[in-house]
Amino acid sequence: MIKDFGALLNHSHNATHHMAIYSSTREFITHKSRNKIYISDEQLHAMELCIYHDIKVHIEGLDGERISQMCRCTRSQSWRGGDRRNDWLWVKQHPGRCYGVLNGCHPWKLQQLSIIKLLNDDGGFVECWLALALTTIPESFGNLNAVSRFVQVRQTPAGIALQVFSVGNILGCTHIIPEIATSSKTGDGRNKE
Repeated sequence: MIKDFGALLNHSHNATHHMAIYSSTREFITHKSRNKIYISDEQLHAMELCIYHDIKVHIEGLDGERISQMCRCTRSQSWRGGDRRNDWLWVKQHPGRCYGVLNGCHPWKLQQLSIIKLLNDDGGFVECWLALALTTIPESFGNLNAVSRFVQVRQTPAGIALQVFSVGNILGCTHIIPEIATSSKTGDGRNKE
């Protein structure tokens, strides 16, 4: 059972994932503390951590009313007796990363939801909800594809593919077309243009 950040790192058998989780979590904590707090590796590994499988996100419905949506992440466990479920999300980006019709949002695939306890300025603890996701990069600067009339994204290179971020940046679940859509016209997994 994973109870602290060190156990989470030890549970990650992929070296690239291990390094991405470590560095992006450290970057998140540094940003959250506004560079006021130095955390040693020992302190980081000992931080209490709890893994969750879903989170309720409040979104704006079609009529402008606020509704809730469940974003789920079972990691490697099965979902209701079937395959694992790690939802795709709309994630709000920093103001400088606005691409075309994506309006500053990217579709990322959820890999983990957790709460980590951070030491506050006054010596108390504050719980931070964190998400870990596989990131994407917009094709054609986020503009619509001339043939499909959809925005296309691709997975980020393996070394930087995972990102830790605050769940406050989740805008809701996405409904996307698979990375390789099977085409009845070409038969080889490519869409005919």
